[in-house]
Amino acid sequence: MKRLIHFGATLLTMLAAASAVQAQAKPLAAGDVQKVYERLLKQIDQIPIYDNHSHATFPDDSDMDAMASPPDASTVLRLRDTNPEFVAAAKALFGYPYDDFKPEHAKWLIDKKKAVEAAGGTAYWDSILDKMNIETCLSNRVALAPYLDPKRFHWVFFVDSFLFPFDNHDQSAKNGDMGVYIPLQEKVLRRYMKQAGVNGLPADLAGYEAFVRQTLADNQKKGGAAMKFEAAYFRTLYFRDPPREKAEAIYSKYHAGGVPSEEDYRTFQDYIFRVLIDQAGKLKLPVHFHSAVGIGDYFGLRNGNPLNLENVLRDPRYSQVKFVLIHGGYPYTLDMIWLTAAKNVYTDSSLVGYYVYPSELKNILKQWISLYPEKIMFASDAFPFNDAVGAEETFWLAVRSARTAVAAALAELVAEGAFPEGKALELARLYLHDNAAKLYGDMK
Repeated sequence: MKRLIHFGATLLTMLAAASAVQAQAKPLAAGDVQKVYERLLKQIDQIPIYDNHSHATFPDDSDMDAMASPPDASTVLRLRDTNPEFVAAAKALFGYPYDDFKPEHAKWLIDKKKAVEAAGGTAYWDSILDKMNIETCLSNRVALAPYLDPKRFHWVFFVDSFLFPFDNHDQSAKNGDMGVYIPLQEKVLRRYMKQAGVNGLPADLAGYEAFVRQTLADNQKKGGAAMKFEAAYFRTLYFRDPPREKAEAIYSKYHAGGVPSEEDYRTFQDYIFRVLIDQAGKLKLPVHFHSAVGIGDYFGLRNGNPLNLENVLRDPRYSQVKFVLIHGGYPYTLDMIWLTAAKNVYTDSSLVGYYVYPSELKNILKQWISLYPEKIMFASDAFPFNDAVGAEETFWLAVRSARTAVAAALAELVAEGAFPEGKALELARLYLHDNAAKLYGDMK
């Protein structure tokens, strides 16, 4: 009897060991990855999308962003209007009858869009989302446009203008890019002051802080789902933590006039940044950051590195603030996914999804899914690049790239034995919809 028990125990141990060997993921894919990919993609195409970041707009709408592209800014290969994928997008969305964007051909598409814009109403942009199975879309704008349905398009408003209340002549003169950006920040700040009924800068720092906090609260009441920093275009994302006394002295010195030194202005910005983050925590308002490469001839890659934010993201005072690092930190995508190890930090694949081709996006998503799949989100960064190649076409390009890339990444992981196809589809839903829906509180 003892021998039988011993034999049985040995057999169970051997079977368990064999099972463990079978369960271990392999470094090389086995089986037909293409067939796994095709099965997954068929089902992934049916998953409704929650788009974490876009600029859904007509190209002549100046409220589409708090900034504008500098003249003659460089454009990556895939975003040039010679990319045949944009023609494919126009055909899929509008039945475009041509195979290029020659001016005489592009006019067909431009006229069609202008007619829709002139007609007004929200049905057009709702229909664009419907064609790509996008359920909900966050729209980064100075103000939500009347042609966007607030049930489908949720507003993300900009807050960088609060960092530039003083005389900005030295800031504007730094380079050609800042000569474009800074006047636009001043314009947004004036708009917020008018909204708050503030005539001129308050007399003291306490008054300015109250204005900043109230504007955030008012924008949230108007439907703001999150607030957005584009600060990497102006300065480093490393924000120090200066004492209030220093900021108070600087505000007292310059609020009525005079040009602050570079050090004084940065110290003041560092302080007001902390006020903004603190108020976001009080309002339970998610905070978005541009954290990747940027346009223009003078964008500093080191300034935009998401690791610059680590002292803020890991600060216990802000543990209840939900931080969303937009654009995946590209090209620092590996650094980015490790930042999301913090419970309150998330990222998305906006911009990356149309800067690089699906083969490279697949590699990035595979790495992210393998580490923190609950912290990554799809986002299109749909944006109008000209009158012909609009936000509509970039929506299409980003969506098709993401669906195919995530299907390919998951197919490889399934074929390597990481998990079965059922689990792969769960992970696809997290990325395309559920993570964002949960973050913003409207899981369906």
